[in-house]
Amino acid sequence: MKKSITSIAAALLMIASFSSFAATPMHVVAPTASSNTLSAYVSSLTEGLNDFNNMIFAKDFEYRNAADRTEKKYNRKQYMQFLKQNKGLKFECTTTYEVLDETGNTSLAKVTMVFRDFTRVDYLTLHATNGGWKVSKVVTTYPTDKK
Repeated sequence: MKKSITSIAAALLMIASFSSFAATPMHVVAPTASSNTLSAYVSSLTEGLNDFNNMIFAKDFEYRNAADRTEKKYNRKQYMQFLKQNKGLKFECTTTYEVLDETGNTSLAKVTMVFRDFTRVDYLTLHATNGGWKVSKVVTTYPTDKK
């Protein structure tokens, strides 16, 4: 009798544990290899934390603002100087980012910053190097809501 009660209790525990796992579906998103560099970029831009700027920007880095009709491009030195001038400045915005595609040594990401009166979207190209993932290009856009 003692053996059958133990068997029944064990069976009930197994059923309860399996049903508890099935009751809560999990949505696990695997982190990408470039996500640490992307996170450092967002922190540098929106929170003024530029401790890792020397490590995250590629030597051939290029920045372009699509809203600027002159098509002016900025290099790594110029962009890092801009970030340095804004060290400690925190943007009042809601920021989200996502890796749109990561294939081999290349990654394309999107950073969205929603401010009170406008939205800024940065599209980043990242490349894997021997020194880790580097941001090689940023294009900033300011989409408008057409209702």
